[in-house]
Amino acid sequence: MDTSTTRNFCIIAHVDHGKTTLSDRLLQATKTIADRDLEEQHLDSMDLERERGITIKMHPVTMRYRADDGQDYTLNLIDTPGHVDFSYEVSRSLNACEGALLIVDAGQGVEAQTVANLHLAVKQNLTIIPVINKIDLPQADVAQVKRQLEDILAIPADEAILASAKQGIGIHEILEAVIKRVPPPKPLPQPNLAALVFDSVFDSYRGVVVYVRVFAGEMKLGSQIKLMMSGHNYDVKEVGVFTPKPVPRPQLGAGDVGYIVANMKSIADVKIGDTVTDARRPIAKPLPGYAEVHPMVFSGIYPINTADYEALKASMAKLRLNDSSFIYQSESSAALGFGFRCGFLGLLHMEIVQERLQREYSMDIIATYPSVVYRVTLTDGTRTEVDNPANWPDPSQLQKTEEPFIRAFIICPNEMIGDVMALVAEKRGELKHTETLDIRRVMMTCELPLNEILVDFVDKLKTITRGYGSMDYEYAGYRDSDLVKLDMLINTELMDAFSSIVHRDKAESRGRMLAEKLKEVIPRQLFAVPIQAAIGGKIVARETIGSMGKNVTAKCYGGDITRKRKLLEKQKEGKKRMKQIGKVNIPQEAFISVLKSG
Repeated sequence: MDTSTTRNFCIIAHVDHGKTTLSDRLLQATKTIADRDLEEQHLDSMDLERERGITIKMHPVTMRYRADDGQDYTLNLIDTPGHVDFSYEVSRSLNACEGALLIVDAGQGVEAQTVANLHLAVKQNLTIIPVINKIDLPQADVAQVKRQLEDILAIPADEAILASAKQGIGIHEILEAVIKRVPPPKPLPQPNLAALVFDSVFDSYRGVVVYVRVFAGEMKLGSQIKLMMSGHNYDVKEVGVFTPKPVPRPQLGAGDVGYIVANMKSIADVKIGDTVTDARRPIAKPLPGYAEVHPMVFSGIYPINTADYEALKASMAKLRLNDSSFIYQSESSAALGFGFRCGFLGLLHMEIVQERLQREYSMDIIATYPSVVYRVTLTDGTRTEVDNPANWPDPSQLQKTEEPFIRAFIICPNEMIGDVMALVAEKRGELKHTETLDIRRVMMTCELPLNEILVDFVDKLKTITRGYGSMDYEYAGYRDSDLVKLDMLINTELMDAFSSIVHRDKAESRGRMLAEKLKEVIPRQLFAVPIQAAIGGKIVARETIGSMGKNVTAKCYGGDITRKRKLLEKQKEGKKRMKQIGKVNIPQEAFISVLKSG
């Protein structure tokens, strides 16, 4: 099959540099979508993507374009996310392409994620086409951005295309550059079918819809295919391309990007990165897939109503099909009942998954405080991984504790270096080196514990730098750390839902903060309730909820003082006895408000 008129490319950039707006203009320029049907962020199909203005899932689309040389070309575009948490989506889309449009905002210049995404594309040997977008903005500084392309990214500035996706400037030049610079797909020498699965979605009527890039051979209606990881055979019911809605086609050939519908009913049948081949004439070895993704952040997700447990389990299974980087397993808590321990790539990923469960599957859920995976070495020499405070070993058995670190690349204005360094130091991080990018900005390379950046690090960075700071990070391995398990005791009873693993230096302040929060939300009892934060057997923070007062002396009018004293003593004895046998029932709302506040 002739692939000389096919071009496969994707769009990569930092968050909010105009990827999705540019893909809208490309759809318009190639007349893939009629003007009356086009809407803003057309490829962002989720309400969540439109509301937040971010891309969460990659979106493939096939366009037809007549070039200046009079030839008709097929352009397969994949719009990718820009946020660091979704870099796995980016790496998967790069595997299905031969070229990439690298978008840089003319007002903001090269950002941390621009550098990270470029490295991913270079690793895949893709042809890079730099595009300087938003040149119509008043603060656009094209000359400065060109210098940054050469100095930071080592891309010749004269290769850059000047564009404004909003105004439609430079769109024709971008399409011509894709045709001239991006090489056509090279079919594999073998004639047998070989296609890479780069995504999949679940359709309630048709089962699993698999997104593929075909590298060799062809598949059509009635073909018998085999998934090499699972070894299962299927009959193809439909093949097609995205324009951007799924449109059936007679066949998919080498170089094509599209979808297949077979009789796949089970969610677990399809693995991202699997190879689809011909069931009768399979290829000898599978195509190179993707590196197994490892979750960085863990959190417990529980249904607010325990009767919804099975529904939540089914919803998570469907969500897992759409998002292969999300993992979960069953767990139970004395306070919250049955739920799941879930793994995410980062905090935004966690937030998006929770919101999708609430919106798309109408689940009422509660999430526990996020944590990471720690490594512990016991006194008998065995090493184990712990992602849940409930599994933390007894302190007397611990020989060594380690926690994951990240290498963060922070780009910020020159005058804010001191503030950013103070933030890094506060989070137990250290500055490794700084690099001057241009007259206004520097790139700081720091190493920090992953646990410290989970909740509010990016928010604080944006506040300190007035929105001009950006951050990208990569995993930097495990380091020795003095970690302890912080327990919360309410009326001397251990509450496992509030337990957490923290660094010894931070344990006291975190214990005090949790004790104060619990004091606000737990209702008062007829006896005083102590709230204690403990490390092992040592109490490091305490708050006391005062008892409800009952005026037992109200009936005594005048008379001897000893009558009143006797009644007060009797009340005191009663409260003492009540404290020994009384139980504090913590309402569900108290758990939710404390866990949500973190």
